[in-house]
Amino acid sequence: MLPRPDSPRDGAWPARLLIVAAALGHIGWGTILLYQYVYAAETRGWGPIVGALASSLFSVGALVAAPVAGRLTDRRRPASILILAQTVAGCGTLGMLVADGAWAFCVSSFVFGCGMTGASPAKSVLVLRWTSGGDRRRVFAYRFTGESVGMALGALASGTFVDLARPTGMTTSYATASVALGLAVLVVAVAARKARNRAASDRALVAATRVATRSALEQIRAIRSLRWVAIVTVSLSLAFYAQFEAGLPAYALSYLHVDGMTIGLGAAVNCATIVALQFVVLRVTAHRQPGPMLMLVGGIWVLCWSLLGLAPNWPGAAPLIFVSLYGVFAVGETIFAPVLNPLVAQLAPPAVVGTTLGAFAALQTTFSAVGPLVAGVLLGGELPAAFVGLHLAISVTAVLAAWRLHRLLAMPRHT
Repeated sequence: MLPRPDSPRDGAWPARLLIVAAALGHIGWGTILLYQYVYAAETRGWGPIVGALASSLFSVGALVAAPVAGRLTDRRRPASILILAQTVAGCGTLGMLVADGAWAFCVSSFVFGCGMTGASPAKSVLVLRWTSGGDRRRVFAYRFTGESVGMALGALASGTFVDLARPTGMTTSYATASVALGLAVLVVAVAARKARNRAASDRALVAATRVATRSALEQIRAIRSLRWVAIVTVSLSLAFYAQFEAGLPAYALSYLHVDGMTIGLGAAVNCATIVALQFVVLRVTAHRQPGPMLMLVGGIWVLCWSLLGLAPNWPGAAPLIFVSLYGVFAVGETIFAPVLNPLVAQLAPPAVVGTTLGAFAALQTTFSAVGPLVAGVLLGGELPAAFVGLHLAISVTAVLAAWRLHRLLAMPRHT
């Protein structure tokens, strides 16, 4: 657990508040994104092209914002950047709420994506600033759990009052997202106020971040270990996160012949598993090296895709297999989330920690956006075996890359 408030680690309360803010921010994500395509394409009558464009522009906004927000985090106060990003996301939700035309709706979706992903580098840097080394992995894990719970609560709440038969049927959803993001801004402001009196080492780090970003990025490209972390990140993102909301449900509906309720149950099991196992996984992995942990995540992905490929041979058990594997995927997620950002921060030059974290967020976003396209081509072309085989191969690549990273980190100098 996090240190007690009366502990000499003065980052305890700011870290707790940051987790709360992260959860509040992702309530908006869950409230909107699951219904956005149908709402734009059918409810508002703008057609499937506009529905797809709105969803794509969210990802494009995320891709644009992540590296920019990372650089700003290195040059300005991270709390201010986080507040700005969450405010931008709130403006995006309000824009979708009042949009009368398709283009205004799509632009608002782009703004929403910018704000949601633009907040990620700042949150990661604030975890580094507001926690000690021994607590960082736990706080990263709790932040991930908070975001998962926030997203699930948002989706659950929105599902109770959304009405896709009426143009005003998502008014409450957009309003809820806006209020949650507004509350997140207030919580971050309070956390930043509590964290004002930081140690001299933190002030030195802030001063160090003013070096030229371009020269620092050249140093990053020269760090072999970071390059291998990037390969692991891309592989794990492609093999699961990119297919969570598109490819996996499509494969289950079309080739495992499950119903829509099973898809929702799988997502619920995924979130429940993350919440239930987070404390156990943290305790087991607290003092483990990151390389073997990432190898384990890749191994879990390999297991899941292997069983998904075999599931059509057992039609009676296919729904149970699908739901169970969403829970198994979640075990890997609970390991991956607290390992990645601390590892990137450890390997990055101190002057560009925010920039590096932003670059990795952009990597994850980019390849997550590619996932639906891959699923559409392979599943639309009635090539389910190729779909499963591709992701199985990507998962094996992640295992091999994590093994190479572990070997590299074990060397005395791994630059």
